[in-house]
Amino acid sequence: MIKKAMLSQPMAGKTDEEIVATREAAIKALEAEGYEIVNTLFTDEWYSSESMKERGVVQIPLCFLAKSLENMSLCHAAYFCKGWENARGCRIEHEAAKEYGLKIIYEE
Repeated sequence: MIKKAMLSQPMAGKTDEEIVATREAAIKALEAEGYEIVNTLFTDEWYSSESMKERGVVQIPLCFLAKSLENMSLCHAAYFCKGWENARGCRIEHEAAKEYGLKIIYEE
């Protein structure tokens, strides 16, 4: 059976380079443990500002969080990057992972 994991990563106040570097390190660590990564970085057209506006999305961060929680349903584990406890969405993802029995892994 293939084990799947998602990343929970704070992004506010970070550069694109910092986000990518953290993400790449997390993916490498998870793959070394035998996990397949479930995407939680939504960059397709459906999540563009224009598309969200057209759909009437008022709470954009909540839209991303909802999709992230949906993808969590595919996972056996959740990997929490440093600083997760200071990010609203990451705290909610952590609570969901805990309550629904996912293995929780913390960045070293």
